[in-house]
Amino acid sequence: MHEITSWFEEMRAAYLYRAVARAEAGTPREKLFMELAGEAEGQAGIWADKARAAGGSLPAFVPDVRARIVAGLVRSHGPRKLRTVLAAMKVRGMSVYTANSTGQVIPHHLDDTGHHSGMSGGGNLRAAVFGINDGLISNASLIMGVAGASADAATILLTGTAGLVAGAFSMAAGEYVSMRSQREMFEYQIGLERDELAAYPEEEAHELALIYEARGISPEESQRMAQTVITDPERALDALAREELGLNPEDLGSPWGAAIFSFLAFAAGGVVPLLPFVFGAGGIALNIAIGLTAVALFAVGATLSLFTGRNAMLSGLRMLAIGAAAGGVTFMVGRMLGVSVA
Repeated sequence: MHEITSWFEEMRAAYLYRAVARAEAGTPREKLFMELAGEAEGQAGIWADKARAAGGSLPAFVPDVRARIVAGLVRSHGPRKLRTVLAAMKVRGMSVYTANSTGQVIPHHLDDTGHHSGMSGGGNLRAAVFGINDGLISNASLIMGVAGASADAATILLTGTAGLVAGAFSMAAGEYVSMRSQREMFEYQIGLERDELAAYPEEEAHELALIYEARGISPEESQRMAQTVITDPERALDALAREELGLNPEDLGSPWGAAIFSFLAFAAGGVVPLLPFVFGAGGIALNIAIGLTAVALFAVGATLSLFTGRNAMLSGLRMLAIGAAAGGVTFMVGRMLGVSVA
């Protein structure tokens, strides 16, 4: 019965709000989460009335195993580290744990149309660089390990190709599952928010106002902002996703797009040490592969300096040293354990 399920979710949320409030004892967030616990219980009461009107009977509330585990983790690790798990369990207000380097909460600004005004530049470039780096180091290390066993060029080519394809598919599958899981969580939670917004808009507005107030905005202004947002259903859903769930809809891309992007990035890196064997460079193929890999590792390290602000030369040399260590270790393992298959 939908009403009983919604009642239980609200009661479980109230239980977790209090667990978060206890973990935040002595901070301004304690008051926020205690008030949100009261709001959740009030909303549970609405669902309880609907369930009774439909002829249902409510059991005594007992937190389920999942809720007890999460509450225990909140006690031991703090709510900040559990914010994604808490958001998935209908605990609102997780956006208060989004802070800048000074510890101040970052407001999610909405423009006049209700859309987010921030940008997340450089994300795709960063993902591409790391994907190429993964493919480069893993396949170069695999090739070095096989070469250490004194395998011939044909065996190295076969092994390197298999490693490239397997690694690229593994990366793609991992990205797909990760992105799909994020989207499913978001879609489920935003569906709940849509239902609640239709069922009790004033209660949702009050929850939003509490979060604004926790950000340092005056109670009067918080109420005014929340009431303004709640009048536009689409804008309200966007605001509730950001402020109550701590989710940014703009960060959720396509699972298939992420999988394909990851596959191509890994393959681009993995093909570099394989090229000399593809084109039949003969006895010097391994030396050419080492040289190409070294140049590519340095280039990847230098590119990463764009995100770290470190010296490009030092970043390049550091990545080269990491790759050399990985390749050297696998080569020695292959030399010790391998046999000639030529």
